[in-house]
Amino acid sequence: MSSHFPPAHPVVGILGGMGPAATIDLMRRVMEATPAIDDADHIHMLIDQNPKVPSRIQALIERTGPSPVDELVRMARNLEAAGATLLAIACNTAHAYAGDIEASITIPLLDMVTLTAGETASRPLKHRRVGMLASTAVLQLGLYERAFEAYGIETRYPRRAEQEQVLRLIKAVKAGRDLDLHDDFNRLARQLLSVDLDLLVVACTELSLLVNGLDADIEVIDSLDVLVSAIARQASTQAG
Repeated sequence: MSSHFPPAHPVVGILGGMGPAATIDLMRRVMEATPAIDDADHIHMLIDQNPKVPSRIQALIERTGPSPVDELVRMARNLEAAGATLLAIACNTAHAYAGDIEASITIPLLDMVTLTAGETASRPLKHRRVGMLASTAVLQLGLYERAFEAYGIETRYPRRAEQEQVLRLIKAVKAGRDLDLHDDFNRLARQLLSVDLDLLVVACTELSLLVNGLDADIEVIDSLDVLVSAIARQASTQAG
């Protein structure tokens, strides 16, 4: 006899730990995005906070490390077995393996890349061009380019020197040094917006931790916020 007793309500499984602070921030944002007057009104989440997932950078870009796909698939299957009715990945770069993860489970997987492209396309875009603040891996893999091309939107990234600074910011956040990084983040954002772009897209969950420090006049779409909205919306749909 099976010892698995699934709950009668939606359960969101989160593949996290890439990095840990971004996963915690995702949980906080989901809680704040959920209308609630008591504990029971909040979304049931199962979090696999796994910082031991092999480096996506080493596997995808440097070609020096093992692929994280087996670990990501294992996490997804375990979350489904534990009762998750919906999955999300708290890392943009890990979406390079979204197809492998989705093929390994029977429950829906929210694709942060596709969702962010759709949210961006819903905005009024004069130039049909957006600036991307993301990891170098996301840039080199073209993850967002394919998603935006479906909507006729072009992407622009910082120049090489500035992109190296973006990567340093990401590494600093992973190391827990995000408190003094907002000035640098603002400067990089304004440099990118100096060309004819409609808005900025923040496509790294570490950089999402810095978005609140951007100047108020900078129009930005934060991929983590897009994922949070989708989690809240989908969980509500499943509950209905």
